[in-house]
Amino acid sequence: MTVTIGDRIVGCVPVELLGDGAKANLRPYRRPKYLDELNLDINSLDEIEDLNEVLIRILKSENIASKEWVYSQYDYMVRTNTIVKPGGDAALVVVEGTDKALALTVDCNSRYCYLDPYEGAKIAVCEAARNIAATGAKPIAVTDCLNFANPEDEEVYYAFRQSILGITEATRVLNTPVVSGNVSFYNESNKTRIYPTPTIGMVGLLEDKNKACTAYFKDMGDAVILVGETLNEIGGSEYLKVIYGKVIGRSPRCYPEVEKNTIECLVGLINKGLIKSAHDISEGGMIVALCECSFKNEIGTKISIETDLRDDIFLFSESQGRFILSAKKRR
Repeated sequence: MTVTIGDRIVGCVPVELLGDGAKANLRPYRRPKYLDELNLDINSLDEIEDLNEVLIRILKSENIASKEWVYSQYDYMVRTNTIVKPGGDAALVVVEGTDKALALTVDCNSRYCYLDPYEGAKIAVCEAARNIAATGAKPIAVTDCLNFANPEDEEVYYAFRQSILGITEATRVLNTPVVSGNVSFYNESNKTRIYPTPTIGMVGLLEDKNKACTAYFKDMGDAVILVGETLNEIGGSEYLKVIYGKVIGRSPRCYPEVEKNTIECLVGLINKGLIKSAHDISEGGMIVALCECSFKNEIGTKISIETDLRDDIFLFSESQGRFILSAKKRR
């Protein structure tokens, strides 16, 4: 394997030192039986009248609540090159001596992967790409950390295999090669095992650091734009887990080709200076994303949307490929 920078060779290593070329040890696999027991009839869920209380409970949940108490305990300003700090969609770090910046994010929703490891892994890649794009950067590469239980269990190996296939599909469509990664097996005890968790780390490139975009609303009077379609999808959601105590149903569907088009359009709009803020909609749904856009600068928003969905489903659906944007309102 030869590594070059321009025409200069900077590394040359015999392939035998990196891998012995032995045939991969492929294990037998079997679709888990539990997948047939997780069906969800949305109409069987009683509608909750006080959706304000529901929202507060979800905002307090471990997956949604602010993680500042964690990231404030380490120095994320080393060398003072961080221009977008943790807490948004992705961090941005300047490439020293240039106008470029690298966007960095990590994503995975293990509940989706438990319900559908193939679709869940695709979602992990696409959500990471959306987070990168929300800063104005172009997604360029992936590293992964594949966390699973005992691969000698055919059902676990099924989830592992399906996750890899899902990552493969999404990264090929998005043109974000997996350049590194690791695998962690046997994450279990005598009583329980982790959900399939194919974690995706993604890096993106912002050509002009001065065009960086953040998730927070900037000015009163700006227009708020919902990008993407909200579907009757609530399986695996934070709403279902926090309010009903259930991890069941069909995970949201993910369409990498559609996501790629949306991401390219968003990156273009940000770099043309047409968008003031951008935030992807993920865990918690649209209403949680709106709150997250409002918190930092304490700017609220008034919205009016017509929908055929139940109010709770529309607010807390975790349909993929969506963004909340803000832009200067044309008078």
